[in-house]
Amino acid sequence: MSKDWSEIASGLSKLVGQVHQGAPDAMKGFSALAKGATANGVLDSKTKELIALALGIAARCDGCLAFHARAVVELGGTREEVMEVIAMALYMGGGPSLMYGALALEAYDQFAATKSAAA
Repeated sequence: MSKDWSEIASGLSKLVGQVHQGAPDAMKGFSALAKGATANGVLDSKTKELIALALGIAARCDGCLAFHARAVVELGGTREEVMEVIAMALYMGGGPSLMYGALALEAYDQFAATKSAAA
């Protein structure tokens, strides 16, 4: 099983844009929440994105995997860090987390390969 994670992120971005147009006040609030939650603080942005990836695994959210795997790559996260995130999600979520952990790894690998090819 292989998914095109870049296409998933791109397609969802277009759909989210439509939601933004149709519900601008709600999306303004969501954007403010995201900005506040992901800002560097005691935890840096990369750590927060790794946590978000784990939560995406636990929630079985393909879109979450696409956006947060891409963010982990952009913030310099390593494959080893993603593997530890998957291990923690597996520990907390059992078999379903294993399945989505494997998908999260695939998403990370695709985004990392794209970044390497562009460099």
